[in-house]
Amino acid sequence: MKGLVAGIALIMMAGAASAATVEERYNSSCTFCHTSGAAGAPKAHDEAAWKPLLGKGMDTLVKHVKEGYNAMPPKGMCNDCSDDEYRALIEYMSKSK
Repeated sequence: MKGLVAGIALIMMAGAASAATVEERYNSSCTFCHTSGAAGAPKAHDEAAWKPLLGKGMDTLVKHVKEGYNAMPPKGMCNDCSDDEYRALIEYMSKSK
């Protein structure tokens, strides 16, 4: 039983660490435009603003981040992010807090 509880605790801690990592990535790259809506960027945690974008599909959104789109520069200020990290950032920004 102790092993099961310890295992569940580790899984929960790993999930918390992942969430913090996404938030840290957001704070170091995306926040500059997505907090204020600068240059037409959809504001983070504004589900209504993100809904039409999400309708284009995650692959399209990741492509836009990587290549740049409208006023957003290529890679969106996160030059070392992977596609999975871009997906996580999009999901993070598109959900209300």
